[in-house]
Amino acid sequence: MAGRAAEPTVHPMTVTSTAPPPSPEVGPRALLRASGGPRYAVALAVDALGTGLLRPFLLLYGVTVLGLSASATGLAMTAGIVMGLLCVPAVGRWLDRGARSAVVAAAMLIRVLGVAVLVAAPPGQVWPFAAAALLLGIGNQSWPAAHAALVATLAHGRERDTALAAGRALRNAGLGAGALLAMVCLAGGTSALEALAGVTGAAYLVAAVLAWSVRVRADRPEPGADRSPGAVGQAVRPPRMRALLAANVVYVFCLNVPEIALPLVLLTQLHASPVWSAAVFVANTVLVVTLQVPVTVLMARYARRTALVIAGAVLTVSYVGFLVVTLLGEGGGHGPGRAAAGIAAVSVVCTLGEIVYAGSATALVTALAPSRALGRTLARFELSSGFGLAVSPAVITALAAHGPTALWGTLATATLLSASAVANEADPAAPKR
Repeated sequence: MAGRAAEPTVHPMTVTSTAPPPSPEVGPRALLRASGGPRYAVALAVDALGTGLLRPFLLLYGVTVLGLSASATGLAMTAGIVMGLLCVPAVGRWLDRGARSAVVAAAMLIRVLGVAVLVAAPPGQVWPFAAAALLLGIGNQSWPAAHAALVATLAHGRERDTALAAGRALRNAGLGAGALLAMVCLAGGTSALEALAGVTGAAYLVAAVLAWSVRVRADRPEPGADRSPGAVGQAVRPPRMRALLAANVVYVFCLNVPEIALPLVLLTQLHASPVWSAAVFVANTVLVVTLQVPVTVLMARYARRTALVIAGAVLTVSYVGFLVVTLLGEGGGHGPGRAAAGIAAVSVVCTLGEIVYAGSATALVTALAPSRALGRTLARFELSSGFGLAVSPAVITALAAHGPTALWGTLATATLLSASAVANEADPAAPKR
């Protein structure tokens, strides 16, 4: 980049209605511009590639390279996730001061520091690994709200929804490519894991530099406004969205169904080959990458809240389908192969529900948020998502231990109730009766 580009002045738009306009016609160039531009797109891809290299094997790194116990390693990783969630409100306040690309770059840089601590950790010492997991957790939990705020500042209306969907598709592609590359490299043993950690740190650093170079900020406070640290962002309160946030905790379980619930059911209840679990995970990734943007554009004919309710209905149907297929498979009427094929077929429906959910949930939150409280609103939403992702593995495994009816029946009921709560919640901008 030759010379320092002028810092763009962006005018956030206060959304007062979530009624859907006609389906947008967003060309590739307009979509790229709304998503942050070419450099930011490269930053997202590089960051996702680095995350895909290390994240699935962080536990393995602690156990094999550092010689830690599996319980200590898992506890340190969980603590890192929890502490990362506790930092999200501060990220929201920083965003409400106008920062955008700086917050994204900071989330990436703190993960560079986490990887550096991880590589330097001596074998047998759990505290350096815990410190690395903490830094990685802070970066991982801070990034989604920062990214959504940056896109919401550059794009508006349905173009913003499509840009958010494109970012998710790109990130999933990078995560999948990174995980696949890491699996190939694992044949090298512990030295390969150490090399993967180093490449991950370098990828985070490159991504942070690219994100910083975009230099996007929101509007500064108006002339004459109170600029004191305690006053910035305090005049406008974020919407409560209690039903939406509570429902999101349940909705987000769908993200862990392909990674946790389905492998558990296929291996322990249907006694199917592990190949089926891998096939379901790959199919989920491919569908998200290829369909996230088209489905989001297609759903633009509905209000965002209606689209989120539809996502809940689709997810509920898929959970019922998993229950039926599992019960038939356990009953002996079908062999493990046919039952596993049925699970794989229903997983396509579940993935479609996930795609509609991901394309409408964050878009709805950004549409409901006042421009001066966008950061704190997104922070609350990411807290609910992070909490759901944190507790879902324990909840899924506990329910699965009591049989398929307990697992899929509970998920279907909870998701249907959540969709109903979302449908009945009034938008903050709607007139009171």
